[in-house]
Amino acid sequence: MHPDLSLVVVCYEMARELPRTLISLSPAYQRGVSSGNYEVIVVDNGSAEPPEAKQFADLGLTLRVLRCSSGSPSPVIALNEGLAAARGNVVGAWIDGARLASPGLLHAATMAASLHPRPIVATTNYQLGFQRQHLSAAEGYDREREDELLRSIGWPGDGYRLFEVATPEMKDPPFGPMLESNALFMPKSLWNELGGYDPAFTEPGGGMANPDTLARACALPATQLIRVTGEGTFHQIHGGMTTSSAALALRTLDQGSRFYLRLRGQPLKPVRKLGWVFDASKNAILSSDGPSEAVMGAGGR
Repeated sequence: MHPDLSLVVVCYEMARELPRTLISLSPAYQRGVSSGNYEVIVVDNGSAEPPEAKQFADLGLTLRVLRCSSGSPSPVIALNEGLAAARGNVVGAWIDGARLASPGLLHAATMAASLHPRPIVATTNYQLGFQRQHLSAAEGYDREREDELLRSIGWPGDGYRLFEVATPEMKDPPFGPMLESNALFMPKSLWNELGGYDPAFTEPGGGMANPDTLARACALPATQLIRVTGEGTFHQIHGGMTTSSAALALRTLDQGSRFYLRLRGQPLKPVRKLGWVFDASKNAILSSDGPSEAVMGAGGR
């Protein structure tokens, strides 16, 4: 029996961060879903000590841990191998395994995906801390301070308190221009039609592979972008390419943007169309930039 939902989570040297991410995806933490309805596929991208499924046996997850066949520093091949292994009707891609989920994220994504035959469900990215991490790192924000921050809100007791200690990566979430989504959900068939992530993005961290995937998905015919509000993912600091320091972030974005321009023949731009904004707590679309005749209410078409 195939699960309703698959999550593909890529990790690399995340011995501290991945266990927390998986806690945030566990049936005890997530609301409105049951363990039999979804699976999590962790794809390790070359860690010196890769994780094993038995380490997380107490979380009650339907979990598989794979090892990427490539030695590429980019997570793209790992993502595509995870997408190929996914059995769910709807598949979520989690390009950065260091991101915690809010408690209703999986339920919201599932409900949003049921509202249209060809949905692209995008969730909002946040970073732990009171400013973007490439700035806070220069002021001493590190793993130890982040551990203290999570203890201060009693995480994982109430996962919604993550919003109290986090900074959004986009302006006016979820209504502003959206460059990327760390947790991007589409039907398996739509992922296949898209061809997954473009393996041309071979840079460490994937460069602009994630924004490119959102842009290409939104360009597919007859698709509907659905932005989820009230839920999100929360980045743990771990030495990432765009969160470790301002200088590294600027260099990574500059190099990635230059490569994107050469590859696509046009500059990288965020997705500005609003699509539908779905609030799972109200089981309703809050706003739309177009007609919503296809919407019949969460849970069915």
